[in-house]
Amino acid sequence: MPPVPGIETAAVDSFAPLLDAARLAVLRASEVCRLVQSSLDRVRAITKDDDSPVTVADFAAQAVVAMTLRERLGNFRLIAEESSAFLRDSAHASHLEAALLAARRSWPDATADAMLDAIDLGNSPESSGTAVSASAPTHVGFWTLDPIDGTKGFLRGHQYAVCLAYIVGSDPVVAALGCPNLPADGGASLQANDPVGCLYLATQSRADGAVTRTGCRLDSMEMHGFGPAEPVRRTPRPAAALPVLVESFEPSHSRREATSSIMQRLIDRLAGTLGLPTGLHECPIVRIDSQCKYAVVARGQAHVYLRLPSKRGYVEKIWDHASGALIASQAGCIVSDARGVPLDFSCGKELIRNRGIVVAPPDLHAGVIDAIAELGMSEVAPSR
Repeated sequence: MPPVPGIETAAVDSFAPLLDAARLAVLRASEVCRLVQSSLDRVRAITKDDDSPVTVADFAAQAVVAMTLRERLGNFRLIAEESSAFLRDSAHASHLEAALLAARRSWPDATADAMLDAIDLGNSPESSGTAVSASAPTHVGFWTLDPIDGTKGFLRGHQYAVCLAYIVGSDPVVAALGCPNLPADGGASLQANDPVGCLYLATQSRADGAVTRTGCRLDSMEMHGFGPAEPVRRTPRPAAALPVLVESFEPSHSRREATSSIMQRLIDRLAGTLGLPTGLHECPIVRIDSQCKYAVVARGQAHVYLRLPSKRGYVEKIWDHASGALIASQAGCIVSDARGVPLDFSCGKELIRNRGIVVAPPDLHAGVIDAIAELGMSEVAPSR
């Protein structure tokens, strides 16, 4: 496989090799997912299963990411969503065939056994490659991956994301968020698929033992010949403009009625500060699938991402938020739970110390948290 140039980063950034590996892994996996999404009917014909394309793409993308991390970093730890047990079952031989065909788009010499073994590198925090690269720094963190976030959007032919993050302690410190259908232009429609797509990248630097902010960058989702990533510049919201809410396309993913009440409380408060009547302004809403929501808030196309669990006791998975959370925070937004508590990624596969998700720029975040509290929706974080 031909080498792909990495991102040029400052020498003080000890996470640079990890960001380089993440960028390449997500680009390759995105190419696999784009192939499967463009051939949904062909995949269904192979597997005889209407929902199989997302299953096939999940497995193939996870294998490609794990293979790339092993190739670039040698030793690594990965917590991901899939295991190979489904594909190893002879009853699912057609899914194995389809997943292998997809994986070969970015991993031409892949065999079934190699792909299955690569998938299983994401099943345990003890997962590792076969050798330690002398050029890769040793960290005490781990990778987390959602090979396809936004499965229903993927099946509808709409927005989805490939999400990879590296976590140290309680925080993501490296993130690559591939959005194959999302236009890089923040003024473009989110309802039409972009032929190129975009890749969001973020990292934190370590100098003298301290973690420092280094920002968020935007890359074209081109598979060959791409140049340096550009910094993300969040478009500020005009003072008199209503904040735009971005929420899940699927109503089952969040409590829309509660979200509506919170945003109405926020808008009324903003209207009051401008001397405008309250209760007359309806919140503009954008609905898309996946962690693309973090990206559109990061760039200022929307201003609030609010997610309240729709099921009692539901706990968010780390791979559903790690990369997006770092992207948004490095672009200047505040990311917290519904109580204003920072997200804690140190508890394994779930955000057990948090409840709900709030993402907004500093001028709006406190107002959202206050509205949640005033409406009695700041639920105590679930315990295990």
